[in-house]
Amino acid sequence: MTPALTLDEFKLRTTMPSGYVDELVASEGADFWPKQFAAAQEWIDARLAKRYALPFSAPVPGLYLGWITILATLTGYQRRGWDPSAKQNELVVKAVDDAKKEIAEAADSNAGLFELPLRADKPGASGVSAGGPLGYAEASPYEWTDRQADAVRGA
Repeated sequence: MTPALTLDEFKLRTTMPSGYVDELVASEGADFWPKQFAAAQEWIDARLAKRYALPFSAPVPGLYLGWITILATLTGYQRRGWDPSAKQNELVVKAVDDAKKEIAEAADSNAGLFELPLRADKPGASGVSAGGPLGYAEASPYEWTDRQADAVRGA
């Protein structure tokens, strides 16, 4: 799997200083970040696969890339090490928790509020389909009772 996120895009999107990103490339190897992006993307895809045909076609939704960035940022901080006195630690962990809730909501076809492209083979198609009306109206306020009675009688 080719990660949807590149190292340069990650540096633009992450809250992690680019020096830390480069430091991890130097210490862990050039394939460290692509592996983290692929792992995050696989986790997200596993949640979204029931509703969306993956991978997303270009352009990849920014929201999706943001989720990958957030998950990979946490992994990067865990590998690099945390500054125990930094308040940023809590913010990074909270961002991951929020992202996971958003991913779960995007995967929910009944109550999900996120709209991502539905199919990779149909660019621009929405993941949200509009349903039909759940009720109807009659000219007479009593017509519905007559129809209900007819249905019970089998007429």
